[in-house]
Amino acid sequence: MAIDSVYVKAFQLKGELSYKGQKLLTYDIKYPQFSSERFKNFTNKLSVYYRAEAELYKKYHVMKLFQMAIDDYEYATANDFPVRIYEVLTVYTVTNNDKYILSLYFDRYEYTGGAHGMTTRSADTWNLRTGRRMDLADFFPGRKDYVNYIITEINSQIVKKVKEEDAYYFDDVNDLVKENFNEKNFYVVPEGVVIFYQLYEIAPYSSGIQTFLIPVKI
Repeated sequence: MAIDSVYVKAFQLKGELSYKGQKLLTYDIKYPQFSSERFKNFTNKLSVYYRAEAELYKKYHVMKLFQMAIDDYEYATANDFPVRIYEVLTVYTVTNNDKYILSLYFDRYEYTGGAHGMTTRSADTWNLRTGRRMDLADFFPGRKDYVNYIITEINSQIVKKVKEEDAYYFDDVNDLVKENFNEKNFYVVPEGVVIFYQLYEIAPYSSGIQTFLIPVKI
C-alpha cells in the first residue's frame, strides 16, 4: 500500500423483514471500513463513523420503511391487491484513494412500490493528513468565483452532451443547474472533481444521476 492511501474493506448489513409470515422488505447496506498504520487514529474514527451511519440507517430509516410496508400489506390484502415487497440497497464506490485524498460516494436505492425505486447519492472527501472533511472550495484555491465557473462549465458540457450523445434534459436546465447546485454534491477522481445532480433535478428519471467532471489538479 502506498504511504498516501489507506486499505479499504467492504462490510454489509443484510437481511429481510417479515410480517404475518409474509416477507415485506429486504435490505442490503454496504459500508466501508478503513485501516492504515500511518493514519491509524483517523481511519479508526472513520470506520466507526461509517459503521454507525449504516447501523443508524438500518435501525431508524429501514424500520420506518418496514412500518410503511406493513401498512401497505394490510391495505393490499384487505382490497385483494398484490403485495409489494420493499427493497433497500446501499452501495458505495471509492473514487480516489491517492495523494492523501480519500473520496467516495454512496448510492441509496429504495423501492416502495410503483413503477420504479429511487436512488439518492451522497459523497464524502477526506484529507488523510489533516483528518478533516474537504470542501469543494479546497480544490479551487484563490478562486472566489469557483461556483460560477463550475456552473458555466456544467452548462457547456450539457450543450455538448445534447449534441454528441443525444442526452435529454429539462427545458429550463440552465436555471435548474444553478437552482439545484449543492456544494456537498461532489467527489474526487484522479482527473479532477465530479459534480453530481440527484434524479429529477435537471433531467428525467430515465437519464439517471447526472455527473460532470470539472478538471482540476488533485
